Amino acid sequence: MTTSKRLAGRKVARFQRNITKRGSVESSAKKGNGYAVGPILLGFFVFVVVGSSLFQIIRTATSKSMA
Repeated sequence: MTTSKRLAGRKVARFQRNITKRGSVESSAKKGNGYAVGPILLGFFVFVVVGSSLFQIIRTATSKSMA
């Protein structure tokens, strides 16, 4: 199968346009201002981590055998 010169010319032109656009980011791209994790989930995580560490400290301090 042979392609016509007009079709081949269109493909080459499209390819050349893409070559000049490589590496440039579109202005409509997401800015990234939002948080990746919601504030409720972050608060829950902090609550679990701090609560478990306090529980461990209290449990260690009240244990009878201090080795």
